[in-house]
Amino acid sequence: MESIIQIKGAVNFQITLDPTVWIFDDRKLDLEKYFIEKPEEVDPDEEYIEKAGKFWSREIMEGATFPPTLKTERKFDRKEMMTGTFGIKIEPFINNAEPKEDATTVVFETNNGAQHRHSIEDAKKFIFQFSKEGKMLNEDGPVYLLLRDGSNYENPIKGIVGMQVE
Repeated sequence: MESIIQIKGAVNFQITLDPTVWIFDDRKLDLEKYFIEKPEEVDPDEEYIEKAGKFWSREIMEGATFPPTLKTERKFDRKEMMTGTFGIKIEPFINNAEPKEDATTVVFETNNGAQHRHSIEDAKKFIFQFSKEGKMLNEDGPVYLLLRDGSNYENPIKGIVGMQVE
Protein backbone atom coordinates (compact mmCIF):
# COMPACT_ATOMS: atom_id res chain seq x y z
CA MET A 1 0.00 0.00 0.00
CA GLU A 2 1.17 3.50 -0.81
CA SER A 3 1.69 5.64 2.29
CA ILE A 4 2.33 8.95 0.55
CA ILE A 5 -0.19 11.82 0.45
CA GLN A 6 0.16 14.65 -2.05
CA ILE A 7 -1.21 18.15 -1.73
CA LYS A 8 -1.70 19.38 -5.29
CA GLY A 9 -3.87 21.63 -7.39
CA ALA A 10 -4.23 25.37 -6.85
CA VAL A 11 -1.21 25.72 -4.57
CA ASN A 12 2.10 27.51 -4.93
CA PHE A 13 4.00 24.46 -3.66
CA GLN A 14 2.94 20.88 -4.26
CA ILE A 15 3.80 18.94 -1.12
CA THR A 16 4.31 15.24 -0.56
CA LEU A 17 3.51 14.03 2.97
CA ASP A 18 4.86 10.82 4.48
CA PRO A 19 2.74 9.80 7.50
CA THR A 20 5.22 7.09 8.49
CA VAL A 21 7.60 9.73 9.92
CA TRP A 22 5.00 11.75 11.86
CA ILE A 23 5.49 9.53 14.91
CA PHE A 24 8.76 11.46 15.43
CA ASP A 25 7.15 14.89 14.84
CA ASP A 26 6.84 17.13 17.89
CA ARG A 27 3.49 18.38 16.59
CA LYS A 28 1.84 14.96 16.90
CA LEU A 29 -1.21 14.71 19.13
CA ASP A 30 -2.08 11.85 21.46
CA LEU A 31 -5.67 11.56 20.25
CA GLU A 32 -6.96 9.71 23.29
CA LYS A 33 -5.83 12.60 25.52
CA TYR A 34 -6.62 15.30 22.97
CA PHE A 35 -10.31 14.49 22.65
CA ILE A 36 -10.80 13.87 26.36
CA GLU A 37 -9.01 16.95 27.69
CA LYS A 38 -10.32 19.45 25.06
CA PRO A 39 -7.12 21.48 24.67
CA GLU A 40 -7.20 25.24 24.76
CA GLU A 41 -5.84 27.23 21.85
CA VAL A 42 -2.56 28.72 23.04
CA ASP A 43 -0.89 31.81 21.69
CA PRO A 44 2.51 30.67 20.32
CA ASP A 45 4.27 33.72 21.76
CA GLU A 46 2.88 33.09 25.25
CA GLU A 47 3.79 29.42 25.02
CA TYR A 48 7.37 30.30 24.02
CA ILE A 49 7.74 32.79 26.88
CA GLU A 50 6.40 30.26 29.37
CA LYS A 51 8.71 27.48 28.16
CA ALA A 52 11.74 29.79 28.12
CA GLY A 53 10.93 30.94 31.66
CA LYS A 54 10.66 27.37 32.93
CA PHE A 55 13.93 26.46 31.20
CA TRP A 56 15.85 29.34 32.74
CA SER A 57 14.34 28.72 36.16
CA ARG A 58 15.44 25.08 35.95
CA GLU A 59 18.93 26.13 34.82
CA ILE A 60 19.28 28.51 37.76
CA MET A 61 17.88 26.12 40.39
CA GLU A 62 19.36 22.80 39.21
CA GLY A 63 22.11 23.63 36.78
CA ALA A 64 22.34 22.23 33.27
CA THR A 65 21.23 18.63 32.75
CA PHE A 66 23.01 16.46 30.26
CA PRO A 67 22.52 12.85 29.21
CA PRO A 68 21.86 10.25 30.87
CA THR A 69 18.62 11.98 31.99
CA LEU A 70 17.72 12.58 28.36
CA LYS A 71 18.10 8.86 27.62
CA THR A 72 15.46 7.96 30.22
CA GLU A 73 13.08 10.53 28.75
CA ARG A 74 13.47 8.93 25.31
CA LYS A 75 12.62 5.48 26.69
CA PHE A 76 9.37 6.85 28.06
CA ASP A 77 8.53 8.44 24.72
CA ARG A 78 9.36 5.23 22.86
CA LYS A 79 6.93 3.24 25.02
CA GLU A 80 4.24 5.83 24.43
CA MET A 81 4.87 5.76 20.66
CA MET A 82 4.48 1.98 20.59
CA THR A 83 1.08 1.98 22.32
CA GLY A 84 -0.52 5.35 21.55
CA THR A 85 -3.07 6.55 19.03
CA PHE A 86 -1.73 9.63 17.27
CA GLY A 87 -2.74 12.31 14.82
CA ILE A 88 -1.46 15.59 13.46
CA LYS A 89 -3.22 18.83 12.56
CA ILE A 90 -3.58 19.49 8.85
CA GLU A 91 -3.36 23.29 9.03
CA PRO A 92 0.47 23.60 8.86
CA PHE A 93 0.57 21.44 5.72
CA ILE A 94 -2.09 23.50 3.96
CA ASN A 95 -0.35 26.73 4.99
CA ASN A 96 3.02 25.46 3.70
CA ALA A 97 1.48 24.50 0.35
CA GLU A 98 0.24 28.13 0.09
CA PRO A 99 -3.17 27.84 -1.60
CA LYS A 100 -3.59 30.36 -4.41
CA GLU A 101 -5.78 33.40 -3.76
CA ASP A 102 -8.68 32.08 -5.83
CA ALA A 103 -8.65 28.63 -4.16
CA THR A 104 -11.63 27.96 -1.91
CA THR A 105 -11.95 24.18 -1.54
CA VAL A 106 -9.93 21.15 -0.48
CA VAL A 107 -10.97 17.77 -1.87
CA PHE A 108 -9.82 14.80 0.20
CA GLU A 109 -9.42 11.76 -2.04
CA THR A 110 -9.76 8.21 -0.67
CA ASN A 111 -8.28 4.94 -1.87
CA ASN A 112 -11.73 3.76 -3.05
CA GLY A 113 -12.25 6.82 -5.27
CA ALA A 114 -14.57 8.78 -2.96
CA GLN A 115 -14.07 12.53 -2.64
CA HIS A 116 -14.88 14.70 0.38
CA ARG A 117 -15.10 18.45 -0.34
CA HIS A 118 -14.59 21.07 2.34
CA SER A 119 -13.75 24.76 2.40
CA ILE A 120 -10.09 25.55 3.02
CA GLU A 121 -10.95 27.10 6.38
CA ASP A 122 -12.83 23.96 7.47
CA ALA A 123 -10.05 21.70 6.16
CA LYS A 124 -7.50 23.55 8.30
CA LYS A 125 -9.46 22.44 11.36
CA PHE A 126 -9.13 18.72 10.56
CA ILE A 127 -6.69 16.18 11.96
CA PHE A 128 -4.99 13.29 10.18
CA GLN A 129 -4.94 10.18 12.37
CA PHE A 130 -1.89 8.15 11.37
CA SER A 131 -1.66 5.43 14.04
CA LYS A 132 -3.92 3.42 16.29
CA GLU A 133 -2.69 1.65 19.42
CA GLY A 134 0.92 1.97 18.28
CA LYS A 135 0.36 0.58 14.79
CA MET A 136 0.25 2.27 11.39
CA LEU A 137 -3.08 2.28 9.58
CA ASN A 138 -2.00 -0.22 6.92
CA GLU A 139 -5.32 -1.80 5.94
CA ASP A 140 -7.51 1.25 5.48
CA GLY A 141 -4.97 4.08 5.69
CA PRO A 142 -2.50 5.64 5.29
CA VAL A 143 -4.48 8.21 7.34
CA TYR A 144 -7.96 8.83 8.66
CA LEU A 145 -9.62 12.23 8.52
CA LEU A 146 -10.95 13.47 11.86
CA LEU A 147 -12.85 16.58 12.83
CA ARG A 148 -11.02 18.68 15.41
CA ASP A 149 -13.85 18.23 17.93
CA GLY A 150 -13.56 14.45 17.68
CA SER A 151 -17.22 13.92 16.78
CA ASN A 152 -16.25 11.38 14.09
CA TYR A 153 -13.47 9.72 16.12
CA GLU A 154 -15.32 6.39 16.23
CA ASN A 155 -16.28 6.60 12.54
CA PRO A 156 -13.54 8.57 10.70
CA ILE A 157 -13.19 9.06 6.97
CA LYS A 158 -10.70 6.32 6.12
CA GLY A 159 -8.17 5.76 3.37
CA ILE A 160 -7.16 9.36 2.59
CA VAL A 161 -4.54 9.20 -0.17
CA GLY A 162 -4.51 12.75 -1.55
CA MET A 163 -5.60 16.37 -1.23
CA GLN A 164 -6.62 18.49 -4.21
CA VAL A 165 -6.89 22.25 -3.63
CA GLU A 166 -9.37 23.90 -6.00
